[in-house]
Amino acid sequence: MQYLHEINSPDDLKKFSIEQLETVCADLREFIIEQLSNNPGHFGSSLGTIELTVALHYLYHTPYDRIVWDVGHQAYSHKILTGRRDRFSTNRKLGGLSGFTNPSESEYDTFIAGHASTSISAALGMAVAATLNKEDRHVVAVIGDGSMTGGLAYEGLNNACSQPNNLLIILNDNNMSIDNNVGGIQDYLVKLTTSFKYNRFRNTLYQGFKRRNLISEKEKNIVLRFNNSMKSLITKEQNLFEGFNIRYFGPVDGHDLPGLIRILRNIKEMKGPKLLHIKTVKGKGYEPAEKSATVWHSPGLFNKDTGERIIKNQKDQPLLYQDVFGHTLVEMAQENSHIVGVTPAMPTGCSMTYMMSAFPDRAFDVGIAEAHAVTFSAGMAREGLIPFCNIYSSFMQRAYDQVIHDVALQKLKVVMCIDRAGLVGPDGPTHHGAFDLAYLRPIPNLVISAPFNEHELRNLMYTAVYGNDGPFVIRYPRGQGELSEWKNEPRLLPIGKGRLLKKGKDMALLSIGAIGNNAARAIAEAEKQGISVAHYDMVFLKPIDEELLTEVATTFKQLITVENGVIRGGLGSAVLEFLAEHDYTDVHVHRIGITDEFVTHGSIKELQHIVGLDTEGILQQIVKLHQTIPHDHPDDASSSNPISPIEIIQNR
Repeated sequence: MQYLHEINSPDDLKKFSIEQLETVCADLREFIIEQLSNNPGHFGSSLGTIELTVALHYLYHTPYDRIVWDVGHQAYSHKILTGRRDRFSTNRKLGGLSGFTNPSESEYDTFIAGHASTSISAALGMAVAATLNKEDRHVVAVIGDGSMTGGLAYEGLNNACSQPNNLLIILNDNNMSIDNNVGGIQDYLVKLTTSFKYNRFRNTLYQGFKRRNLISEKEKNIVLRFNNSMKSLITKEQNLFEGFNIRYFGPVDGHDLPGLIRILRNIKEMKGPKLLHIKTVKGKGYEPAEKSATVWHSPGLFNKDTGERIIKNQKDQPLLYQDVFGHTLVEMAQENSHIVGVTPAMPTGCSMTYMMSAFPDRAFDVGIAEAHAVTFSAGMAREGLIPFCNIYSSFMQRAYDQVIHDVALQKLKVVMCIDRAGLVGPDGPTHHGAFDLAYLRPIPNLVISAPFNEHELRNLMYTAVYGNDGPFVIRYPRGQGELSEWKNEPRLLPIGKGRLLKKGKDMALLSIGAIGNNAARAIAEAEKQGISVAHYDMVFLKPIDEELLTEVATTFKQLITVENGVIRGGLGSAVLEFLAEHDYTDVHVHRIGITDEFVTHGSIKELQHIVGLDTEGILQQIVKLHQTIPHDHPDDASSSNPISPIEIIQNR
């Protein structure tokens, strides 16, 4: 790596020639490939934006000038060039760099970017602020092509032309959403419309109209529209962005560094909102990634010399929860022609790919458009289909209004499968599914459930179709399940009923979802210390099993609730509300879950330990609570009588 070690801030780029900067790009590629082969991260997107990143930091004076990234996994080279090269080996690790941009990590990171389609709105706000504050500050939004499928991007575009600003939007298009090809006439127009002479002529024309009172300041968009109309006439195409009265340039080769620098320099000082459309290749410079962009979006460990991905031996290991969902959905769809699948841009991640392969006309990837995914599902449900709408927990937050108004209010039979519920690991606070239990519980007409393991996931999917006539929520975590044999014969579960997993005499522990397995292991360890804990799997948060809660409240004075989510508003809150409403004033509840904070990034195991949701943390709370209990009852070992959770599942 010839020059990368000399770059500790973007200012260092400015001492290099254009030819040397091209070597810097090669250095960055080599560095990212080397780093991510040993420490997995978002690979293809970052390789695709290297030339753009170098050009931006070369021309603009960051951090005073703002670069707002859409979906931070485009920004690895940005991190490396802004003083974080030597710490990049800690990327996505506990205590290390975030996998996304984060202002608390660096002054060069202008906005947190974990979700998509936010850059235009955020950057527009910064550009308007610069105008109001009379600051000569440039603001650039870099939006990935997939992010243009999100409605928020178009809300930002729609507003950009109505506010005084000089925002530059860069559309990074790698042929996945926008297919406007690079061609001869387009290249000619790019050279023409971004040249100094052309824009001097355009400005002279405008000023001439203005001096002759042929146009007022309020009517200056007429010139812009005239210019856009001339380009449309030549190309015989109508451009979407020019329809928003945003000056459009492109498409241009996003890997041609000298060309990018020339174009960006030419349009840098132009007034008003403008958009530069660049064409890039996801995984550029690494052949395996160029050939298979989806796989190499986040490939895990790999051999950088051969391109071979290093995949752990999954033989005899529990299946991933998302794969259990995917296979079960196909199995059910084979028996019921009304079942369809919907996902917003995550078919591989949520395993909707199985449904797409088996029933391509009954499975829909709607792009990064969670709100649309929910209302689209509601429309199909209105006509008698049974949509399984699979959305990551953190992304479902973006469709909250649609869940309320378009599904729950109309009591439509949409099965909302919430993947990645709870702590998800290296993606960190923007992706943790911490809030779904709390934000869904207040909504009328919803059934809210969480499976203890793979068998229960299949049972709940079956129950959602054949045991319920309205909206049904199933939330499950990221990663492997608990059972070596995931297949069972799905059966109907009684809605709103929990179950006893183990009898006990000292206290009761109530859990919901797969985190209950950690609780079961903690209870087994507590038993070795002479502490007898009854364990209940609630299964359903809503409707909650009031008969079970009555039994628990009349039997035990000390309760523990365990949930893989925020404790404010979730299972613990529901139990406290029940006890208060029924005057169980002598029952004490200790809640275990995520406290009032955003949890950092790290492995799931590390994060569960930090928040006390691992076996050790739950055991510590059991022991601590046991020390506060007066022990004046006779020693009756027979009252403990542990029951195997597997035995209960098989006997249901």
